[in-house]
Amino acid sequence: MSVTALSAEDFRVFRDYFYKKTGIEFEESKRYFVDKRILTRIAATGAGSFREYFVGMRFEASQKEFQNIVNLMTVNETYFNREDHQFRTLSQHVLPEIVARREQSGKPIRILSLPSSTGEEPYSIALHLIAHWPGLAQHDVEISGADIDTEVLRRARAGVFSRRSVQNLPANVLATHFTALSDGKFQLSDDIREAVHFFRVNISEPADTRKLRDYDVVFCRNMLIYFDDQSRRLAIEAIYDALVPGGFLFLGHSESISRTSALFALRRFPEAIVYQRPHT
Repeated sequence: MSVTALSAEDFRVFRDYFYKKTGIEFEESKRYFVDKRILTRIAATGAGSFREYFVGMRFEASQKEFQNIVNLMTVNETYFNREDHQFRTLSQHVLPEIVARREQSGKPIRILSLPSSTGEEPYSIALHLIAHWPGLAQHDVEISGADIDTEVLRRARAGVFSRRSVQNLPANVLATHFTALSDGKFQLSDDIREAVHFFRVNISEPADTRKLRDYDVVFCRNMLIYFDDQSRRLAIEAIYDALVPGGFLFLGHSESISRTSALFALRRFPEAIVYQRPHT
């Protein structure tokens, strides 16, 4: 018999577990969204009840099913050149400041996009620097994208995007770095795709965040809005540790950490507010 509905207790049990594992909290208003996706996975696995599915998912050694449900539950709405005033702030103010104070001139500048979703943000950074930052000729830049969702990471590496995704790109950038496909989508060039490294990370898992170190810049836009205060605080601490002293953090336009954490200093640039890890 197929499972067609979840009880309020089922929802609570899953919500609490998912929050503990990811830091993402689902309110009661998200009940339909959550239930629908759990029922999809129950049907796919052939479980006879929510309890059977949940126990199997929770204790599976490989955690493959947990990853499947994470991929369904996370929201991945993005496009190229989103909030591009921050990219201008990066190239016109932040990177020149980083270069001016570097002790080791041969050390690459490291930029992280978290969460990277399907890759539009880190690829946008790469394309912007190619077009607008002369320092790229003298300094190596490493750009990485990280996300909890393995499916969006697969799509990011493939580099195939819809017309809507690329609609904000200048025509010359689209013509130079993309190939139009027969189905109306666009394939990003190999050289840009190879310039960005993608990997999975769960910002709420210490074993994962310990791998995030020595970044000069972190873009973390529109992720913290899905967290409660405690999860947000832990994520901010993880990002702080991921940055070098003096490193910069870009948040989404509707996000602020000033009331959540005192770890970062506020920097006001002409087009954007950026957070900076103190030098000492």
